[in-house]
Amino acid sequence: MKPYEFSTGTLPLLISIPHAGLALTPEVEAGLSEAAAGLCDTDWHIPQLYDFAREIGASVVSANYSRFVIDLNRPSDNQPLYTTATTGLFPETLFDGSPTFKPGMTPTDAQRQGYLHTIWTPYHDKIRQELQRIKQQFGYALLFDAHSIASAIPRLFEGRLPDLNLGTNSGESCSPAITESLRRCCGAQSRFSWVMNGRFKGGYITRAYGKPAENQHAVQLELAQCNYMDERPPFGWREDKARELQPLLKQLVGTLLEQGSRSGG
Repeated sequence: MKPYEFSTGTLPLLISIPHAGLALTPEVEAGLSEAAAGLCDTDWHIPQLYDFAREIGASVVSANYSRFVIDLNRPSDNQPLYTTATTGLFPETLFDGSPTFKPGMTPTDAQRQGYLHTIWTPYHDKIRQELQRIKQQFGYALLFDAHSIASAIPRLFEGRLPDLNLGTNSGESCSPAITESLRRCCGAQSRFSWVMNGRFKGGYITRAYGKPAENQHAVQLELAQCNYMDERPPFGWREDKARELQPLLKQLVGTLLEQGSRSGG
């Protein structure tokens, strides 16, 4: 299977979706624990939720493989991104702390190096290539890294997660004007709770490719899944909820595009 799906757009914007993949390698599929077999930590339905992005002309790259094979939003050297509990390049535990693999069934180091070469590297090569193409065409490039997570995971955060969790690597991955515009966009509505640079400040993708000094701006959005899907297996899509959330997502993407054009030049 290809490591990702990609569609080229006409706007200076790339949407990255690194955690929605469901494909497994044979050894990962055979080794998953009972708790992990349902792929519980997937960013379910994110390509469907962001269908509008393709329609308006954004480029979109979406991973095909599950994060249980390799996590595309972690650095290749597997250095931790957070000082609090987290998961690594090759997740050994689920978000709730239970084992990802049955005892003795973890993929070998050689197999995992293969995943790094055939899945992680091509995905990041495509991000770099597309951002370079966009910047050559427009003079600047925008990256929106799209994620979701269960609204309550005691091991990772206390209480219920805000509905929208925006991350700009504490302001380092995009211009201050973009950060402020996104704040205003969220603050102009009261339907959904939100936070900027809270528990989720942006993973490796946001931190690696957000280079405002080089006219390259990156933002991550981590959505609480209760706003567009069922959080229990089989993790079904909820059209009624998604229909309420998507207008705000469109506004956020539109705000990034509008302010990005001012910050990018």
